[in-house]
Amino acid sequence: MSLRVTFVAAARSSSLLAERFQDDRPLDQAGWDEVQSVAHGLLPLAAAELRYCSPTPRSRATGDALGYAPLVQLALRDCDMGRWQGLTLGEAMAREPDAVDAWLADPRATPHGGESLLGFIGRVGGWLDTRPVDDGDRIVAVAEPSVIRAALVYVLKAPPSTYWNIDVRPLSATTVTGRAGRWHLRFDAGSGQRSRA
Repeated sequence: MSLRVTFVAAARSSSLLAERFQDDRPLDQAGWDEVQSVAHGLLPLAAAELRYCSPTPRSRATGDALGYAPLVQLALRDCDMGRWQGLTLGEAMAREPDAVDAWLADPRATPHGGESLLGFIGRVGGWLDTRPVDDGDRIVAVAEPSVIRAALVYVLKAPPSTYWNIDVRPLSATTVTGRAGRWHLRFDAGSGQRSRA
């Protein structure tokens, strides 16, 4: 049986604040407004047999606001950034420029004391590969953009450096189909149309 897994990127916490590693800020009013403005296009995904989310407050709130009532999945948490948690890339670079350079250049590096990029991609891919096929063929997962980027690198069997070249916008939907070890990226018709697998 082939699964259809649609990842929905969590709404942003605020467009005015810099992107931070392991950002655990809840949705602010701007985030709620964004969810409401695109909800009509994402509401049909609530019909999925299985509905999951990352453990971050904004992923849970996005899923709830869309009517998914998602189950939290720890495997869909953001990359563990160790002592860089809560920092922006610029702040980490100002404090530890050589360590940031090493981390960006080597997907196995953990200069922050947390998780490597390779480990992060493998963890998210492992979650994808262990989705139950007997519980239904349609799954929706609300996750941080970084988690979706990791999933796409895994699905495409791309080099880990590809992670840095994928842009996942808040509240975008990305679908993969297949089963463990055999995943495909799927592009559907326009945003108002959803084809069924």
